[in-house]
Amino acid sequence: MPLRTHLTVLKWSAALYADSVVFKIPKTVSSNGQAQHQWDDVTYRDFLLDVERSARYWKSILAKENISQRSVVGLWLGGMTYMDSRIHPQLFSLRLPSPEIIFELMHRAGAKALIYDVSYASIVHGCYVTTLTAVDIFSAPDVQVSLAAVIAPESRDDIAMVFHTSGSTSGSPKLVTCTYGWLDTIVAKANTIGVPCRPGRQDVIVSMGSMCHIGQTLTLISALQHGTCTIQPTQIAFSSDELVQMVRQCGLNRLMQFATFLSIHLRNSRHDPNVLTLLKGLDEVLFAGLALPQEDEEWARCGAMLISAGGQGSNSLFLRPIEGTKYAFVPITSSSAGDEATHYNANTVLLELVILSDSGDCPHPSLRQKDGHFHTGDLFSEVAPGSYLFRGRDDDWIKSENSLRCDTRAIEDNVRATCGDLVAECVVVGYGKPSPALFVEPKGEIEGEKLRKDIIRRTRHFHSRRYMHERIVDPKFVVVVPKGTLPRTATKGNIRRRAVEEKFKIELDRVYGTNSKA
Repeated sequence: MPLRTHLTVLKWSAALYADSVVFKIPKTVSSNGQAQHQWDDVTYRDFLLDVERSARYWKSILAKENISQRSVVGLWLGGMTYMDSRIHPQLFSLRLPSPEIIFELMHRAGAKALIYDVSYASIVHGCYVTTLTAVDIFSAPDVQVSLAAVIAPESRDDIAMVFHTSGSTSGSPKLVTCTYGWLDTIVAKANTIGVPCRPGRQDVIVSMGSMCHIGQTLTLISALQHGTCTIQPTQIAFSSDELVQMVRQCGLNRLMQFATFLSIHLRNSRHDPNVLTLLKGLDEVLFAGLALPQEDEEWARCGAMLISAGGQGSNSLFLRPIEGTKYAFVPITSSSAGDEATHYNANTVLLELVILSDSGDCPHPSLRQKDGHFHTGDLFSEVAPGSYLFRGRDDDWIKSENSLRCDTRAIEDNVRATCGDLVAECVVVGYGKPSPALFVEPKGEIEGEKLRKDIIRRTRHFHSRRYMHERIVDPKFVVVVPKGTLPRTATKGNIRRRAVEEKFKIELDRVYGTNSKA
């Protein structure tokens, strides 16, 4: 059987669902001086035609630059608008604003060109390959060149596309190389996840984030296979008012959001009956990336919302492996993970999800551990035979409000290296926040404001190379506390990251400008 790809899925779905709406594109209209939410429709047939038009344009442009087919081409785009050749894309988010890092990643992937968003025109210079500005394809000429047929790749191990981890390791993200064999398995897996809630009726979902991130790309592959319509919001953290209009105007019936943004609607539903009624009327409310705050989860259950984690069934937070995958749930040996997880249940056996090497969806070998398997670092407890409840992570990463990862250990190590004469101990927190915050216990007598400014000054270069959601560049995000006040484990004396967030919640709310009672 030929390997399936995102392009074969598009060709197939455009034939089967030609006149169905695949995207609803936002447009802003003004009424009585106020902006109103409205959307334009794009059908599956038109989407395929637009992709082919884009492919013809970029085939012509890249050919003029002597960029051959099957070359890797970097795409530094926002990924949130309706625009997109027979190349292997290397996708970058606009949240990675350093051209130096972009160039390094392209070099590692063997990229031959870079197509970048016009907003970065002033800083894209010194690149070792050809650079091209992304264009609005509808403003560009409709180039009439022939396109090669969509054919199966020569090998399962050929590269289909390259993404990047959402957090930095040692000052730079990792390459996430996706082969055609892996992609074929993901197509099948996505088919299972995206089955419509009600047979015979089109599902309508909302985009979770940028197409430059692997999660939204796989969500689209899932949606296309079932003729699903995807609404593009005005922003990832769209308002509850926009959510209401998505339901009323667009027929939204499955809400998929990162937990941080879903919490906004859950909180608003406590005092807005319209939001509560609409949430309760959805066929599914799915969250991902982070765990929901306990108070929001309990409110959703009391409100009889059909809430789900990871697409495993309505009104269930329990996860089950998809048929055809080969996973293992392995007891962890890290004592630190147990310390961090005690806020759930200290007596529960914690299991790490491991994707085995012979599972078709096992990531590229470059991302696997020494045993050949992919250790996710995600922790679960088995609540019933074959059913698992997510318990957090067994590493030194936290996730920001839009579920992008931040390497806290790297930040802490840099502070210790550059500010060892000023700082006795430190810890980075900020789970579910826009950016991290640094708590420090000072070494000796030093005025707090001066200490904060000195730390920012000494660590500025380090943070300039990191994603925006990983940076600490403002002294207000450095919190100075008396020596010995940061919560520690009883056995090893390690600082407990979650306990710091709980103990200093009021201080964190003040730093981030949030209401501790919200």
